[in-house]
Amino acid sequence: MSEDYCLIDAARPPRADGPPYAECVLCREPTEYPESYKGITLCPVCEWQEAQRTACSG
Repeated sequence: MSEDYCLIDAARPPRADGPPYAECVLCREPTEYPESYKGITLCPVCEWQEAQRTACSG
């Protein structure tokens, strides 16, 4: 039986090769993602802060 696994994180947009970059939805700073990406984009700082907020605190 063949099982298919998605090896791509669907929540994370693809990295841009160069400008123009999409704006961060929180602080409006440039992100590492292409401007053409339709969805939520976060700059590295906000991405890190969001990961800290959603990390398991157990």
